[in-house]
Amino acid sequence: VWDLKMSFKPVSLAIIFTIAFLTGAPTKAEVSQEAELDLALRLAVLLQSARAVIGAEQALINDPAIGDKGLTGKEVLARATKAFVEKTGAPPLSDGMDAREADLISALMASITEVMDANAASINREGIAFKGFVPAVFGRLVNETFLSTAGDRAEIKVTAPMSLVRNRKSRPDAWEDQVITEYLLSPEWQKGAVYSSLTETGDREAFRVMVPEYYTEGCLACHGSPAGEVDVTGYPKEGGALGDLGGVISITLYP
Repeated sequence: VWDLKMSFKPVSLAIIFTIAFLTGAPTKAEVSQEAELDLALRLAVLLQSARAVIGAEQALINDPAIGDKGLTGKEVLARATKAFVEKTGAPPLSDGMDAREADLISALMASITEVMDANAASINREGIAFKGFVPAVFGRLVNETFLSTAGDRAEIKVTAPMSLVRNRKSRPDAWEDQVITEYLLSPEWQKGAVYSSLTETGDREAFRVMVPEYYTEGCLACHGSPAGEVDVTGYPKEGGALGDLGGVISITLYP
């Protein structure tokens, strides 16, 4: 169990986590898991940064009077990269990364670009207001694209407590559901703490990380009150409150 802090250091993302149970010098296994966590968190922060761009530009995306919105894959990736640097103190790709880490980060960056460019015609269509290109949809498409190119090495998924899942593709698997239920939703769980574990997925060993995400003011337009009222996407609102657990970035890394 790791405690997420937002004061990132440029040397290593894993430095921002405190291993509550660790005393004395770390073992080789602990060092290895810390490196895996570092990589998982870089992927999570990059995805969050790109989704934030889409969230911030919803008014522009849904403006029926504007054609070319300028939200090309190159532009969104540049803005996401800038936000990543502001959060972590270092760029997503840097000298000194091993080949596997650089390859997976590059795959996610390429996926962000590909999804934006593939949806440009819809985003830029005049005469239509709501495009349905919300952060959740963008994130799912990016993760699916990433899976198609890097799925034998890593998987990224945005899931949520079962009662909040709107798209069946985002339903938690058995392991994710257990972690959400027993840990992330527990009153004793420290808000913002990240869960990580070395486990098995199918017949493969995997290092899995669950990064909780909580409702902000921007989320409540679709997920807040009154419960049952249909939101702009056509789904009934869940009645969530500011700070409630609303989603989880689930990352699986294969050795």
